[in-house]
Amino acid sequence: MSLLPLVLLLLLITMAVATPLRPGFYSKTCPEAEFIVRDVMIKAMIREPRSVASVMRFQFHDCFVNGCDASLLLDDTPTMLGEKLALSNINSLRSFEVIDEIKEALEKVCPGTVSCADIIIMASRDAVSLSGGPNWEVKLGREDSLTASQEDSDSIMPSPRANASFLIDLFAKFNLSVKDLVALSGSHSIGQGRCFSIMFRLYNQSGSGKPDPTIEPKFREKLDRLCPLGGDENVTVDLDATPQIFDNQYFKDLAAGRGFLNSDETLYTNPETREYVCLFKENQGEFFKAFAEGMIKMGDLQSGRAGEIRSNCRVANGRPVDILLESGL
Repeated sequence: MSLLPLVLLLLLITMAVATPLRPGFYSKTCPEAEFIVRDVMIKAMIREPRSVASVMRFQFHDCFVNGCDASLLLDDTPTMLGEKLALSNINSLRSFEVIDEIKEALEKVCPGTVSCADIIIMASRDAVSLSGGPNWEVKLGREDSLTASQEDSDSIMPSPRANASFLIDLFAKFNLSVKDLVALSGSHSIGQGRCFSIMFRLYNQSGSGKPDPTIEPKFREKLDRLCPLGGDENVTVDLDATPQIFDNQYFKDLAAGRGFLNSDETLYTNPETREYVCLFKENQGEFFKAFAEGMIKMGDLQSGRAGEIRSNCRVANGRPVDILLESGL
């Protein structure tokens, strides 16, 4: 059995025995938890508006790899190659310092109580609502993983080259529907992407040596200027026409041929996903409702493996076995 099916099988099997999640999990142990998270997110948004979009993406990149366990946040160690340098994360995910600030604020009020995994879930919700999107009640009670795996992340997370058919199959393995896929892709309503992610669309789609014909001509001219062949591929470009406002403009852009990523635009060109793109571009309320539902379902993904409440989101708590390994004993 290849690695991806095995990881998915273990995840789905253990979800049934994982710790039950519920709203208000910290109502007695840390009643200020959600207020503290939102307060730090507001400050981060004022300091750098783009940071909230970056933080929102942590939920996607964390939950799809062995469940929502904050494995994404672990720094590499001499004995562990974590997820931060995985293909889908390196030079892409950012604003980890916002999570650090949230954790520090929580530790001052409720030490050893709120998991980093739950911080990701709360902060992602706040990133959306603070940007003008929907608000929803989050279920909490997750533990933090003891380890992380770059290999697992590389095996599971999709490439910017992915198309709608691939994404439909991937999401189905996590019990997420086609509607969930399209709604959750609406996370690209805010934020920016790198030129690296679209160079092949602009200059060599499907090995043709030509641009993707689905890109609207004027939009392609704009992208050509921002992302010239041979230019800096780390330059960032808005993911939709209103990159700081969470709205349904993303879907309007897809219908007009102005989707940034290949995985975005094929949601409109694929008949199975197009119906939901059309629904959401016409009805923002339906998009908001479906997005919140999808985020809750994604947040339910758990590995069921042993966990802890980290005191620092970047490192697992010190245990005797770690000390022995690091000392070479």
